[in-house]
Amino acid sequence: MTTESPWIKASASGTENCVQMRRHRGAPEVRDSKNPDNDVLKLSVNATTAWLDGARRGEFDHLAGHP
Repeated sequence: MTTESPWIKASASGTENCVQMRRHRGAPEVRDSKNPDNDVLKLSVNATTAWLDGARRGEFDHLAGHP
């Protein structure tokens, strides 16, 4: 597995600003696409796996204003 990747954002965001993610030095990173020079959140692989699983299950939908 490669340890480096470019910044990507969800295709559902279209041309809107969105959260971007990449893999850097073996760890997932997250940033705000409208403020790319601001701080980057560095996550553990385990934390990212758990968060993505929760997102797939809809556990955070209410945070985005979804019922």
